[in-house]
Amino acid sequence: MSIWICSLAAAPQMARQVRPSRIVSLLSPYDTFPTFDGMGPDLHLTVPIHDIVDDIGDWRAPDLSDAQSVISFVEGWDRAAPMLIHCWAGISRSTASAFITACVHNPGADEEEIATAIRAASSTASPNRRLVAHADALLGRGGRMVRAVETIGRGDVTMEAETFLIPSTYGA
Repeated sequence: MSIWICSLAAAPQMARQVRPSRIVSLLSPYDTFPTFDGMGPDLHLTVPIHDIVDDIGDWRAPDLSDAQSVISFVEGWDRAAPMLIHCWAGISRSTASAFITACVHNPGADEEEIATAIRAASSTASPNRRLVAHADALLGRGGRMVRAVETIGRGDVTMEAETFLIPSTYGA
C-alpha cells in the first residue's frame, strides 16, 4: 500500500480521494489542525511542531517525543489502505514522517533506497533532519537514516509541493 504526502491545502481532497486508514498532520502549534470524517485521534495523529531544526525563541523544533509519537502511531498501520501524511507545504515535516513510516515498516531495508524513492517522487522533498535524527536514534538505525537524507539533499525551493506517493514496502 502507498504512503501519500501532501500539503495542508491538498489534504482534505486527498483524504476523500485515497480514503486513508490513518492520517498524520504536522503543523505549527499555532495552526488549526484539520479534521477528517471518520478519523478520530486513534486514526489521526496531530503533531504540533515548527519546521525548523533548532528551537528559536518560542518556536519548537521536533524533539524526541515527537518522533516517538510518529513511530508509535505508524507502527499500528496495517497497510491495508493508504497512509496520508501532510504538513503545511508537503515538503519537510511530512516527507520526514513518510521516510520514518517507511523505515518503521521495512526494518531491514536500505535507508538510502527509501530516501532515493522520496527524491524520485518529489523534487521538492526536504525531510526535516531533526525529526529524522530523533527517529534514527529511536529505531536504532545507527545514523543511516540521517546519512540517507543528507545523500538526497535539500529539494527544489517552492512554496508548496505537488502531492506525491511512495511505496510502503522496500527491499522485497
